[in-house]
Amino acid sequence: MSPTSRAPRRWLFLVPLGIGLVAAAWLLGSGQEPQHAPEREVARPVRVIEAPFLAAVPRAVGYGSVEPGKTWQAIAEVDGRVVEVHDRLETGAILGAGTVLLRIDRTDYDLALAEAQADLQATEAELAELTAREENARASLAIEREAFELATAELERQEKLAAQGAISRSSLEGQKRDALAQRQRVQAEANMLNLVPAERQVLQARLARLRSLIAAAERDIERTTVTLPFDGRVAGLETELGQVATRGQALVEAHGIAVAEVAAQLPISHVRELIPAADGPGADITSRSLSDLFGISATVRHPEVSGVWPARFARISPTIDARTRTVGVIVEVDEPYRGAQPGVRPPLVKGMFVEVELSGRPREAVVIPSGAVHGGAVYVAADEDRLARRPVEVSMAQPAFLAVAKGVEAGERVVVSDLFPAIEGMLLDPVEDAAALAELAADATGAGP
Repeated sequence: MSPTSRAPRRWLFLVPLGIGLVAAAWLLGSGQEPQHAPEREVARPVRVIEAPFLAAVPRAVGYGSVEPGKTWQAIAEVDGRVVEVHDRLETGAILGAGTVLLRIDRTDYDLALAEAQADLQATEAELAELTAREENARASLAIEREAFELATAELERQEKLAAQGAISRSSLEGQKRDALAQRQRVQAEANMLNLVPAERQVLQARLARLRSLIAAAERDIERTTVTLPFDGRVAGLETELGQVATRGQALVEAHGIAVAEVAAQLPISHVRELIPAADGPGADITSRSLSDLFGISATVRHPEVSGVWPARFARISPTIDARTRTVGVIVEVDEPYRGAQPGVRPPLVKGMFVEVELSGRPREAVVIPSGAVHGGAVYVAADEDRLARRPVEVSMAQPAFLAVAKGVEAGERVVVSDLFPAIEGMLLDPVEDAAALAELAADATGAGP
């Protein structure tokens, strides 16, 4: 191609470049900046519930071991060989009140009783003889006194005759001797009567001692029979047929099955929530049970099976565990063996580890989930779905919910989902969480698990 034909093509590349330079110069000369589209506010989606006004039930949960309400141990009160044992006397057996568990040989005590009774009869006979002798002595004393009076009168008569010389002096002396002899007989009968009271006291003392020996022998005979005092379960057996029991030896141990007790440790703060202040100082705690006084009900559950037992709030331990800040609470369960099914629902036996739940009187209040509080305040979806931060005053704190005294009104939309960052006034997209509201209502009213 010739040089003259390539020259026009070079000018074709310079045309677009020139047009671009002219456009840039025009824009710079006009002084206008590029325009940006305005930003839109994005609403944050959150889950909310309308704060309900409910009769909230304060609850406290603790754990402890089951103990029988009654524990009885049979201690041998007499010595002897065990000659009879109940056919079902073995560890774990359940026996009724009044069941004769075992008998100890009573032969020695029967002999002691017979000997004491024989001595008593002999002493009573001696006492009767003494009474008869006393009556005879009184009769003899009366006769001797009468004879003494006659002898004294005869002596006076003979003294007068002797003074007149009518009788001899020897006759007078003889009468004097007769009068003195009669006086001596009177004194002997009187002395015999004086000894009767002392002899009676000795015999009466002997009677009292023999009666005590008889009572002791009869009591020992009763003690040879060991009887279960209440419906119970045999927990231990320390003797067997033919073994010689010694006084003070443990024979049988049994646990009552009418009532079981559970001593559970609960946080002090949780127990305090169960007891209204109005029922505290000045309340009559001597004539009313704590359950009636504070309106506290109790339930016992087994952590591994479906067993649930209604219980009774009985008492509070007098000491506090300073290390764990817990207090012991004792509840009672009536008939802990009722409805027991092996492998399904075990009875409440000694040593079983269980859960104890206490429930107090319901208190009407606005209720919110415990997780809805952040730094002492809750987030509320206020007017125009804007976020508002509300400081709250809690009147009752529970693990799953809080009763609010101030800060949130019933019906306000409380944010129950995590919100970060939480900026006052930010736009929200609230969605009602019906499941969270139902769960809150169940927890607050005690209808939940």
